[in-house]
Amino acid sequence: MALGRKNEEHYGEIETMSYTDKLFDIQGQVAVVTGGGGYLCSAMAIGLANAGVKVAVLDLRLEKAQFVADEIISAGGEAIALAIDVTSKQQHIESLNAVLDKFGGANILVNGAGTNCPTPFFDLSLEEWQGVMESQITGTFLGCQVFGEYMVKEQSGSIINISSASADPPLSKAFTYSVAKAGIKNLTQNLAREWATDGVRVNAIRPGFLPTEWNQKNFITKEREKSILGHTPMNRYGTPDELIGAIIWLASDASSFVTGAEIAIDGGFSCMTI
Repeated sequence: MALGRKNEEHYGEIETMSYTDKLFDIQGQVAVVTGGGGYLCSAMAIGLANAGVKVAVLDLRLEKAQFVADEIISAGGEAIALAIDVTSKQQHIESLNAVLDKFGGANILVNGAGTNCPTPFFDLSLEEWQGVMESQITGTFLGCQVFGEYMVKEQSGSIINISSASADPPLSKAFTYSVAKAGIKNLTQNLAREWATDGVRVNAIRPGFLPTEWNQKNFITKEREKSILGHTPMNRYGTPDELIGAIIWLASDASSFVTGAEIAIDGGFSCMTI
């Protein structure tokens, strides 16, 4: 018998299965990861698979999703790859049906799809503004609406959205992205409140700076890098693998009383002043 508050007056034998293994156990669950072919979300998808989760890797670029799914399968896991335009509700519905047909359920949703742009504010076109907003906030909204409705009916599920260090206060050079991420944070809190008694938890992770090659090229000059690292107490960038622990925690019963939270994974960026 594992020790805990309910049996604190009776100390039986410790279970052979590790207490922490049991607490964080998500083996056999089914996760859907949008943007799963990308830099951050591919690591999340593989991390979930390594924890024994069946993973549906969804991405606008099917070849990227298939590459990640193949990597999971070759390592002995279970995965499927699906193409999705996250701005289409119909494609979310079709993806849900494909996941249910393949795996029989959907327990975890990671809404990770989205684009960015470095265009100066006065040069932003309406098309570019709408493209970033739709890929980020509309895509997250539709994922929550379609998969969330299924989870509410099942009275069980964990939705993990992707906020950002730019959600508040906003970062320079990422005007549209910052607005979208602030909206994702707000949507996360709204849905957490709405579904708190329906067995569905809605949380967000807040990554700091884990730059891709594209970020390095379009956003990070030498001067900007100095500012970023100077504002990051750990004085380094993060890596995608460093997001996995929080994802597994939020997906598992170890976080059963956690909803509406935004978990910072940023090397201390959000707590830095002077």
